[in-house]
Amino acid sequence: MVDRVDEAILRLLEKDGRLSFNSLGQQVGLSKTPTWARVNALERDKVITAYRAEIDPARLGLQLHAFVQVTINASRHADFEAAVLRHGSILECYTTAGQADYLLHVLVPGIAELDELLRNDISRMPGVQRETSTVAMKTIKHRGLIMDCIRPGTKR
Repeated sequence: MVDRVDEAILRLLEKDGRLSFNSLGQQVGLSKTPTWARVNALERDKVITAYRAEIDPARLGLQLHAFVQVTINASRHADFEAAVLRHGSILECYTTAGQADYLLHVLVPGIAELDELLRNDISRMPGVQRETSTVAMKTIKHRGLIMDCIRPGTKR
């Protein structure tokens, strides 16, 4: 169970995963050791799943984000998902309810590479019957904070 102190720790770490236990503790009203213990418990309980650097893809020549809806043959879900997990240009994949079976978020240098990805990779993945793409023109909000989805003090 996550209490208010854990929530405060999570909010701070989500904004800056490099905070020291001392700094984190000062901001939530704990000393270093109890703060470390709480973070350790959140990691052990898989509430905190990773720490990573935020990388600007445009600085690496990856400028085109696209969202691809994919409909597949019902018997090929496992094979399709395995192929998605192996593909580096697919950042995210979600199963969906609606017109398509999956929604993929892909990242490539430009439109020519997107065309190649769609024609040579995604369309040839196991069970793919149909794909529909939407190209992102401009990012308005990128990677909001999960803790902002939770109202402080809400019982879970």
